[in-house]
Amino acid sequence: MSDLTVEMVQRGRGPSTEEAARRLGVAREMRSAREKLTSTTGLERAFDHELLRHYARYRAGAGIPLGLFAIVLAAAASFWVPPLVPALWALCVFLTITLNSSMSRRFLRADPGTISLSRWRRRFVFGEVMQSVCWSAMVGLGATGGRTFALFGLVIAAAVATMLAATVPAAAVAALVPLTLATLSLLLFSREMDAILLVAMAAGSQLFFLGLARRLYTSTVGALQSRAEKDAVFGELEQAKSNSDEARRRAEEANLAKSRFLATMSHELRTPLNAILGFSEVMKNEVFGVHAAPSYREYSNDIHDSGMHLLNLINEILDLSRIEAGRYELNEEAIQLAYIVEECRHMMGLKARGKNQTFHDFVDESLPRLWADERALRQIVLNLLSNAVKFTPPGGEITIKVGWTSSGGQYVAVKDSGPGIPEDELGTVMSSFGRGSLAIKTAEQGSGLGLPIVKGLVDLHGGNFQLKSKPREGTEVIVTLPATRVMDTLTAVEVGTKAPADTDAATPKRKPAMHRAA
Repeated sequence: MSDLTVEMVQRGRGPSTEEAARRLGVAREMRSAREKLTSTTGLERAFDHELLRHYARYRAGAGIPLGLFAIVLAAAASFWVPPLVPALWALCVFLTITLNSSMSRRFLRADPGTISLSRWRRRFVFGEVMQSVCWSAMVGLGATGGRTFALFGLVIAAAVATMLAATVPAAAVAALVPLTLATLSLLLFSREMDAILLVAMAAGSQLFFLGLARRLYTSTVGALQSRAEKDAVFGELEQAKSNSDEARRRAEEANLAKSRFLATMSHELRTPLNAILGFSEVMKNEVFGVHAAPSYREYSNDIHDSGMHLLNLINEILDLSRIEAGRYELNEEAIQLAYIVEECRHMMGLKARGKNQTFHDFVDESLPRLWADERALRQIVLNLLSNAVKFTPPGGEITIKVGWTSSGGQYVAVKDSGPGIPEDELGTVMSSFGRGSLAIKTAEQGSGLGLPIVKGLVDLHGGNFQLKSKPREGTEVIVTLPATRVMDTLTAVEVGTKAPADTDAATPKRKPAMHRAA
């Protein structure tokens, strides 16, 4: 049977973030390639439709200005030809403008999912050809003196047609070809060099308009692609937010289930534990008489110690669970940090003397009170001292410091002369149920929850937790409480007397700190 690998575990958990992003990118590229293959312009269908919409909007909005322009040209042409000829020409132009405008409005009202883009593109090209042919008839509006006027009219018509049809290149070319042919036809009536050069410049300008239309088409496609990418990013963000909300909901449900499980299991375990602890204590103290076999007393001690260990483990798990869930409530009051440290040192003194260990105290007795949770601070100090006693070899030394910090807060530092912790294991010992290699080799009893609980309680007080350790140099833990929790004692004011005006005189000065946190 093959061993379980990291890749197998990862596959069991689902794709990683990088793998999910890669799959999403591949799916997007495949969808884009499929739409390009089904398109006649080599672009995605959405781009084709949007380009046609641009053309339709331009054409629908340009109907009135083009009609007015045709009226102006017809009025000016009446100076060279009878008025009936320009009127018929203007009517022809009006009809093609109306045809193209109505066709564009029909396209804009149509359902994008049901229309045939290629069919509508052919219709627009045909409309452009018809309208350009009508504009090209402008060459017949003038006699000898009106041909220069017709030439400039053709140039303006070419500029307008190519700009309006820039988003549909085939329509732009279809609009320009009749106008260019009409412009070149004026060479048949031109004999002078100036007129020939003028016609050539007009034809060149029309070709320039075609190149400009191509540039406009390219910039429009680039803008559409940029907008599509932005929309895709927004869509991915929305999807990620939806996934995040779903993951958060599942995490909350899992956290609630964990809390219910812990509450139920703690109750179910505490009930038999109370009986085990109670009866084992009665048996080890031989309340009802001396045991017939001395081993029974030792067994009773083992049962009681194991029960206490299990009870402490349950309490630590519940404490850590409440801290991680943000449901640990602080019962804050004014407390003396030095007094709590002294009590905890006295409680651990018996175990330390059993290992012939020595405590060195450096405590500033003049420290003012702190506004904090006494039970939480007591648990912090007990956990630190318990770890120091546990991992310090027999005959070792444990140093306890309590004093001011440089920012005006207070700190507790516990340093032992144990073997220390390797640098690569500092993250392990700070994780839940994490135990260093030394604890595993020496089979030291513990759950690996002491330091995580300490850090969680310190964070609840707004303090700072710092762990320093090196192999063969011991371990030092520094817990810092912020200055906002320090309560400065004010001098008493006698009743009936006026308070001193000098506020500095009314406030006692702090005594110099005996020790500063490193």
